[in-house]
Amino acid sequence: METKKKDIRAITKAQLREFFTKNGDKAFRGNQVYEWLWQKGAHSFEDMTNVSKETRQMLENNFVINHIKVDQMQRSNDGTIKNAVRLHDNLIVESVLIPTKTRTTACVSSQVGCSLDCKFCATSRLKRMRNLNPDEIYDQVVAIDNESRLYHNRPLSNIVFMGMGEPLMNYNNVIKAIDKITSPEGLGMSPKRIVVSTSGVPKMIRKMADDDVKFKLAVSLHSAIDAVRTSIMPFNETFPLTDLRAALIYWYAKTKNRITYEYVVWDGINDTKKDADALVEFCKFAPSKVNIIEYNPIDDGMFQQAQSKAIDMYVDILEKNHITVTVRRSRGKDIDAACGQLANKS
Repeated sequence: METKKKDIRAITKAQLREFFTKNGDKAFRGNQVYEWLWQKGAHSFEDMTNVSKETRQMLENNFVINHIKVDQMQRSNDGTIKNAVRLHDNLIVESVLIPTKTRTTACVSSQVGCSLDCKFCATSRLKRMRNLNPDEIYDQVVAIDNESRLYHNRPLSNIVFMGMGEPLMNYNNVIKAIDKITSPEGLGMSPKRIVVSTSGVPKMIRKMADDDVKFKLAVSLHSAIDAVRTSIMPFNETFPLTDLRAALIYWYAKTKNRITYEYVVWDGINDTKKDADALVEFCKFAPSKVNIIEYNPIDDGMFQQAQSKAIDMYVDILEKNHITVTVRRSRGKDIDAACGQLANKS
């Protein structure tokens, strides 16, 4: 019976060096292979041209590279690109490249499906099938960086963990992926250009603060009134706003980093002055910024984009209270790549 080969990217550089010395080779060979795997993004051992044929065969006999494959790439009228990414076990996740005049941003997935149950999001309708491994998250970023260079003539500048899944429910793998993305041995990106967006898992927000992470935090809030938030994000019953707020107070005390709130305004759900006032109250404990995001329908009637006068009312109230607010127009709607639409059609 054939033993299952180990994914070579699941082992450390030290373990790789040890593998070579145990097999009668030089330890530095491990460094060479490690560089091929991470910096050069080799998809197969055959790609490793400065490694002898015998060594490549030995690697082939012992390991696999479980590389992702971009199964389908769609390009939007506005330049947005959506990738349907096939994993080694044939499951599919989606990731998106969002270009503007000054930057290109990768929106990456952290789970196949999602652990949470937000009613307005297409991904939440898929049950969570599994967490992504660090290399699968990393590969999405590499693929988008390549597309950014090819189609927009510049390297990727920013990363947001706002694709499929709740990143804090796959915390260890997300952290390992970010470590690799920011390492000089990986992509060497600045952690300040990375945003991890959570629907609000208080215990894990505290853990991030304790771990002294250097990336930015965004919270998918959508209501600062418990009953309203629970009606659209049922897990709010388990993690109510008082717990979320306490965790964010802890985060700010530890990191001194401004908090970004992602906020969609829906018609008849959270579009009143009472809703806007509650948001102002929730924001007051720490410097914050509110991104009001245009809603993208997912083919059911419950959620409809709020009227523009409701958006204007939010902006007016937030600005009067000296809270930074930006209204974000969605990109890639024509290919279902906009916020909340991932996995809508697949």
